[in-house]
Amino acid sequence: MAETPYDRPSDPAKRRSAAITDGPDRAPARAMLKGTGFTDEDLAQPIVGVATTWIETMPCNLNQRALAEHVKRGVREAGGTPMEFNTISVSDGVSMGTEGMRASLVSREVIADSIELVVRGHLFDGLVCLVGCDKTIPAAVMALARLDIPGLVLYNGSIAAGRYEGRDVTIQDVFEAVGAHLAGTMSAAEVHAIESVACPGAGACGGQFTANTMSMALDLLGISPAGLNGIPALRPEKDEAAAEAGRLAMRLVRDDVRPSALVTRESIDNAIAGVAASGGSTNGVLHLLAIAHEFGIPLEIDEFDSIAERTPVVASLKPGGEYVATDLYEAGGVALVTAELAKRGLVHGDARNVDGRTIAEIARDARPAEGQKVVVSIDEPLSPTGGLAILRGNLSPLGCVVKLAGHERRLHRGPARVFESEEECFAAVKSRSIRAGDVIVIRYEGPAGGPGMREMLHVTAAIVGEGMGEEIALITDGRFSGATHGLMVGHVAPEAARGGPIAALRDGDIVAIDVDDRTLSVDLSEEEIAARLADWSPPEPRYQGGVMAKYAALVRPASEGAVTTPHQGG
Repeated sequence: MAETPYDRPSDPAKRRSAAITDGPDRAPARAMLKGTGFTDEDLAQPIVGVATTWIETMPCNLNQRALAEHVKRGVREAGGTPMEFNTISVSDGVSMGTEGMRASLVSREVIADSIELVVRGHLFDGLVCLVGCDKTIPAAVMALARLDIPGLVLYNGSIAAGRYEGRDVTIQDVFEAVGAHLAGTMSAAEVHAIESVACPGAGACGGQFTANTMSMALDLLGISPAGLNGIPALRPEKDEAAAEAGRLAMRLVRDDVRPSALVTRESIDNAIAGVAASGGSTNGVLHLLAIAHEFGIPLEIDEFDSIAERTPVVASLKPGGEYVATDLYEAGGVALVTAELAKRGLVHGDARNVDGRTIAEIARDARPAEGQKVVVSIDEPLSPTGGLAILRGNLSPLGCVVKLAGHERRLHRGPARVFESEEECFAAVKSRSIRAGDVIVIRYEGPAGGPGMREMLHVTAAIVGEGMGEEIALITDGRFSGATHGLMVGHVAPEAARGGPIAALRDGDIVAIDVDDRTLSVDLSEEEIAARLADWSPPEPRYQGGVMAKYAALVRPASEGAVTTPHQGG
């Protein structure tokens, strides 16, 4: 009788997929897979999922279809069978300032859920996730945490800077141009000219905004191959980086190296240090809390403050500094930041990267370009402490986040100007009715109240563009884009929709932001706050059904990462 594939012993690396592909009783599954072009030889090999978040609504993820082909090439070269699938993404930059922005943070959960479901449903042996725009990056790590199968995350790379009148520009400049136009200092033609050159091709936003902050964090977390994330999107070497990611994924499958062996409390501390040292996005707080939750690793919001307090800023990256991600790559990459932190013992050197090296080895391998100015010596840092702080007080008992990079102010005291939504506030900014000294309060934009915790870049950039950035402060239970700068306090928890003290504020109440004292407070007694809240009732939910209502019902506070999974670990 002729031999069939059923007679061959299973590859021992097919720890999961053998249940789908091996033996006569799996003939129907094999028939379906053959219908998509796979052969007996393909199905005898370990199967590696290749997840993309490709979408045509933004440049951020636009090169992933092409990169996926190179990842698959690498998997095949290493003796595996790749199977590509895709999930969603929501562009923060496109949706900013609209109702669509409410979908952004919600998408993080949907992306994580959908990757998890595809992998569980098809019993892949390994996984490579291609990510770009902000929420796709933590979502992929969250999915890997739940699945705990061999795998890694590869960032598809940063966009090149645009050029306008001889200077580099990014999407941040476009948002601030809107404010300058409102103030009458920039013509509509000039705004259009900047808009037309700021995003010259594929790749995620160029400054140390949320995407590049999280890309750097994943290097230090160990779940992305060190140095590969930082290769810009359209550089030819990105293709080979993708192929290397595929080959590496197969090594992980063969050796059964799982994410839980790489992502530890020490590696999370390393990632937080990277965020602090680069003046990174406050969204790093939200996402690293969520990642820790999914891995079942205890992490409190105040620990971001203690790590940032001992971590100097050594990378001059926009919006707080001068350079963009492509400049960092040319200078020598994330390894330069790692090396400076290692000099002071500010990273755990024995933490391992998915490529097999330790953080200490990666730091030793750092090669700065001659004359580079992007990363400075830790002995002469740009700031002695990291780019964020955690505040508490009678307005935020569960904590909130303030970004420190890009401004010098550490104290502001002024009357509250209270707005019940971002749109309400933007109308006031547009009419130029915001006064110097005000503390702008935007509430009911938290994880549940929004729902979705919208970013406020539309408002904050307009304020900066109008020239008011150094004269006002802003607090919100929503969040900020990584492109935001100025004295802006986000993630105020508990949020207004769940009866947090921010719901009790009224116009004219005196609010104090004191970074040195780590407090966000209002000049009201506890009794007065309690009395006001006793008369308060939550507003009607903005959505009565669908995914937004489901999210609002499940989501935890921002101080816990705004997660929707009911328990830690998976």
